[in-house]
Amino acid sequence: MQTIEVGKLKSNFSNILHLVQKEGETFIIEYGKNHKKVAMIVPYDPYIENLEDRKFGLYKNKGSFRFSDDYSMCKEELLAL
Repeated sequence: MQTIEVGKLKSNFSNILHLVQKEGETFIIEYGKNHKKVAMIVPYDPYIENLEDRKFGLYKNKGSFRFSDDYSMCKEELLAL
Protein backbone atom coordinates (compact mmCIF):
# COMPACT_ATOMS: atom_id res chain seq x y z
CA MET A 1 0.00 0.00 0.00
CA GLN A 2 1.42 3.33 -1.04
CA THR A 3 0.45 6.90 -0.24
CA ILE A 4 0.37 9.54 -2.95
CA GLU A 5 -0.33 13.26 -2.94
CA VAL A 6 -3.09 14.64 -5.15
CA GLY A 7 -0.65 16.52 -7.40
CA LYS A 8 1.40 13.40 -8.09
CA LEU A 9 -1.78 11.40 -8.66
CA LYS A 10 -2.99 13.93 -11.24
CA SER A 11 0.27 13.90 -13.16
CA ASN A 12 0.70 10.10 -13.03
CA PHE A 13 -2.92 8.97 -13.18
CA SER A 14 -2.51 6.53 -16.09
CA ASN A 15 0.54 4.93 -14.49
CA ILE A 16 -1.25 4.64 -11.15
CA LEU A 17 -4.25 2.96 -12.77
CA HIS A 18 -1.90 0.56 -14.56
CA LEU A 19 -0.31 -0.43 -11.22
CA VAL A 20 -3.72 -0.89 -9.64
CA GLN A 21 -5.04 -3.00 -12.51
CA LYS A 22 -1.99 -5.11 -13.36
CA GLU A 23 -0.13 -5.32 -10.04
CA GLY A 24 -3.06 -5.12 -7.61
CA GLU A 25 -1.45 -2.14 -5.90
CA THR A 26 -3.46 0.01 -3.47
CA PHE A 27 -2.96 3.76 -3.09
CA ILE A 28 -4.00 6.10 -0.29
CA ILE A 29 -4.60 9.63 -1.57
CA GLU A 30 -3.35 12.49 0.60
CA TYR A 31 -4.64 16.06 0.32
CA GLY A 32 -3.41 19.43 1.55
CA LYS A 33 -0.42 20.68 3.49
CA ASN A 34 -1.13 18.32 6.36
CA HIS A 35 -1.28 15.31 4.01
CA LYS A 36 -4.73 14.34 5.25
CA LYS A 37 -5.72 10.89 4.00
CA VAL A 38 -8.98 11.35 2.08
CA ALA A 39 -9.48 8.38 -0.26
CA MET A 40 -8.14 5.09 -1.57
CA ILE A 41 -7.74 3.58 -5.00
CA VAL A 42 -8.08 -0.19 -4.82
CA PRO A 43 -8.30 -2.90 -7.47
CA TYR A 44 -11.81 -3.51 -8.75
CA ASP A 45 -13.43 -6.71 -7.49
CA PRO A 46 -16.35 -7.89 -9.67
CA TYR A 47 -17.57 -10.02 -6.76
CA ILE A 48 -18.53 -6.90 -4.79
CA GLU A 49 -20.77 -5.66 -7.59
CA ASN A 50 -22.87 -8.83 -7.42
CA LEU A 51 -23.46 -8.74 -3.66
CA GLU A 52 -27.01 -8.18 -2.52
CA ASP A 53 -27.80 -5.46 -0.02
CA ARG A 54 -27.74 -6.65 3.57
CA LYS A 55 -31.08 -6.70 5.32
CA PHE A 56 -31.03 -5.07 8.74
CA GLY A 57 -33.14 -6.57 11.46
CA LEU A 58 -32.79 -10.11 10.15
CA TYR A 59 -32.53 -11.49 13.70
CA LYS A 60 -34.91 -9.04 15.34
CA ASN A 61 -36.82 -10.67 18.23
CA LYS A 62 -34.89 -13.94 17.78
CA GLY A 63 -32.46 -13.54 20.67
CA SER A 64 -31.67 -11.51 23.72
CA PHE A 65 -28.97 -10.84 26.28
CA ARG A 66 -28.85 -9.71 29.87
CA PHE A 67 -26.03 -8.41 32.06
CA SER A 68 -25.66 -9.94 35.50
CA ASP A 69 -25.36 -7.58 38.45
CA ASP A 70 -21.70 -8.48 39.08
CA TYR A 71 -20.58 -7.85 35.49
CA SER A 72 -17.56 -5.50 35.53
CA MET A 73 -18.28 -3.69 32.24
CA CYS A 74 -21.30 -1.43 31.85
CA LYS A 75 -23.48 -1.49 28.73
CA GLU A 76 -22.05 1.82 27.48
CA GLU A 77 -18.47 0.51 27.72
CA LEU A 78 -19.36 -2.66 25.86
CA LEU A 79 -21.16 -0.81 23.06
CA ALA A 80 -18.26 1.67 22.71
CA LEU A 81 -15.79 -1.07 21.78
